[in-house]
Amino acid sequence: MGDADSVHLQRWVREMHARGAECHVLTRRPAPLDAATLHVVRPGDDAPGWLLALPQVRRVARAVDPDLVHGHYVTSNGLWGAACGVRPCVVTAWGSDLLVSPRESRLKHALTGWILRRADLLTGDSADLIDTMRGFGVSAPCHEVTWGADTERFVPPAQPRDRRVFTLASLRQWLPNYHVDVILQAVARLRRREPAAPLRLRLLGGGALEPLLRDQAAALGLLEPGAEVAEFVGRVDDPQLVAALQAADVSISVPASDATSVALLESLACGCAVVVSDLPANRAWVDDAGGLRVPAGDAVALADALHALWLDRDRTAAMGAHNRGIALARASRRVQMDRMWRLYLRLLGRDDG
Repeated sequence: MGDADSVHLQRWVREMHARGAECHVLTRRPAPLDAATLHVVRPGDDAPGWLLALPQVRRVARAVDPDLVHGHYVTSNGLWGAACGVRPCVVTAWGSDLLVSPRESRLKHALTGWILRRADLLTGDSADLIDTMRGFGVSAPCHEVTWGADTERFVPPAQPRDRRVFTLASLRQWLPNYHVDVILQAVARLRRREPAAPLRLRLLGGGALEPLLRDQAAALGLLEPGAEVAEFVGRVDDPQLVAALQAADVSISVPASDATSVALLESLACGCAVVVSDLPANRAWVDDAGGLRVPAGDAVALADALHALWLDRDRTAAMGAHNRGIALARASRRVQMDRMWRLYLRLLGRDDG
């Protein structure tokens, strides 16, 4: 169970299909998915729809008769997994479903706990997610499994980056949690400090805040004709994403709340220095040798960090090389998905060790 239009779910399904699984995806958000049979159930995003869809979800589950079910995102697809009548049940937390949603009301907190305690296996992609799961009194094993990065596709550029332009990239969606507005403020501050600096900010990801962010960028002077600093790129495919990261000196990821970010892992794999918000999940990946951490929402601190990297380009390049090593050692998607496959087999009693 998951959002079929999510690139993260698509990658997970393709990885499991490649390892020999017959995959079926029950979803409210359909999209082409060549590695699975798609079952569209009550399309939409309305909150009551998750509960109203349960009778149909149970019918589809009985018809498919799977070896196991796996709900991606606790409070929506995880609910379907926990309530569909099939065991064993795996539930994966994505971040806000544990770090934000349960705090919004007692009902959401109670529902989250019920879903987690129904699972036979729980996974999350950061240590703070695992700790949060255990705080709900679960009995199922909890494993930290990251989405990982394709370290064979996401690689540093073949030639050193062009130092004539200081290029910044943000891969996060244009939604409130990801503080793209703060990035624009920080870059405007940096530009005022270094008016002659050849500076470029590329915003990938796309999202609902685009009109507001474009207006903000224009008001900050970042879209002046002939001297544009900010470029609103939007959503791109993997080859375009690799190209953007290979051209970037620094990748910026400063959300208010996050688990382990795939965008961060892909930035590390491409050998970018990084500036990230000072969150537990980011501390697990970004040390002083690989980047700088700043308080979430603090445009002044972010501008200071970017300025420090602009002033010491050798340090910035060394951070990128360090991060590539971190990605190879810990962030390989193939290694992470091999591990998940073994967890599936162990849950089914088919693990031969």
